[in-house]
Amino acid sequence: MSTKNDLVNALNHRQPEKLPIDLGSSSVTGIHVLCLERLREYFGLDKHPVIVVDPYEMLGLVEDDLKDALGIGVSGIRPFMSRFGFSNLEPLKSYITLWGQEVLVPENFNTRRGKDGAEYIFPCGDDTVEPCARMVRGSYFFDALNRQMEFEEEDLDYHDNMEEFGLITESSLAYIKSEAEKLQCLDTGVLYGLPGTALGNVSQIPGLNLKNPRGIRDVSEWYISIATRQPYIHQIFAAQTEIALDNMRRIWEAAGSAIDVVVLCGADFGTQNSQFCSVDTFNGLYLPYYKKMNDWIHTNTTWKTFKHSCGAIVPLLPSMIQAGFDIINPVQCSASGMDPSFLKKEFGSRLVFWGGGVNTQQTLPFGAPADVREEVLQRCDIFAKDGGYIFSAIHNIQADVPVENVAALFNAVKQFNEG
Repeated sequence: MSTKNDLVNALNHRQPEKLPIDLGSSSVTGIHVLCLERLREYFGLDKHPVIVVDPYEMLGLVEDDLKDALGIGVSGIRPFMSRFGFSNLEPLKSYITLWGQEVLVPENFNTRRGKDGAEYIFPCGDDTVEPCARMVRGSYFFDALNRQMEFEEEDLDYHDNMEEFGLITESSLAYIKSEAEKLQCLDTGVLYGLPGTALGNVSQIPGLNLKNPRGIRDVSEWYISIATRQPYIHQIFAAQTEIALDNMRRIWEAAGSAIDVVVLCGADFGTQNSQFCSVDTFNGLYLPYYKKMNDWIHTNTTWKTFKHSCGAIVPLLPSMIQAGFDIINPVQCSASGMDPSFLKKEFGSRLVFWGGGVNTQQTLPFGAPADVREEVLQRCDIFAKDGGYIFSAIHNIQADVPVENVAALFNAVKQFNEG
């Protein structure tokens, strides 16, 4: 049986012949460029600069030769635009990172070294305006800079928080269609991150792709607004949802069933021990709009919908199911209440778990390869029964994770699949 068929069976809660594996299909199941370079070297693959596919998190392109070596069963469509507002595609140029690695980045990936030794990057690649993010020395990715403009409460206009949302361009549609059809010819499933469908995603609130972001752009102020300015947030979400529905229709007409899974939302709702909002707030503020998007997808397409949320989200899972999400990721089993056996028993017939394969905060970076192997095999035993599971680490694999541990992770899944 093919890896594509394994994915389809798992997504439909049927037992696959082999457990599907994901690495690099999305910005929440990726691998940092430094660890990726070391992993390619570990498996004796062709040595060349890694391509950056997510300049914000410095995630790398997992190429077909590594997919074959690891048994990866999902391919992602690289975003047409970066989160900084410039093209994410060719032409590419060489860039030497703060840690000394040569990588390939988009042509308008323009940075400037500050007096503090940090690397600053600019919205739309325009280095004549204020930078939107920086990478400090000792870090491996960019952090958003707070560019909140002063505002008067009575002057708040929800359109200011809508600047980054609009109809998808014809060139983007042509690219999505071409990539989906190309990937469909491979023996893997196809995942695509829909633009503009994540409601209140704090990675997007700062407006990294805007030269002069207006509205509420400070993350702390945004969370305050969830409690104190709900009518304003409703206006944003309602308008955003209508644009998203139009874009989903156009993407379906362009690519259709060549896409198997769409990432609908990457907004986090959990901390290590609790939730960012109450169940009542989620049900009143988020659920109606998520449900409208999910209902359209399930009525008009064959896509499965993917919801990312870190943290302790057990109290919110029934609401996420009610909203129509098919898949939950990253399944942060180290967070409060997120016990793998409980999750599988309580929600396994209603949700596909995508992730949860190994603790990326402790076991993967700090354990021994034997510890990684043991935890991976335990998670596979729990989650894989009766389908409904796609193996992936809990969120992205970071830069300084020992490559022996990453190899142990994939070797353990291979061992599980071979029985």
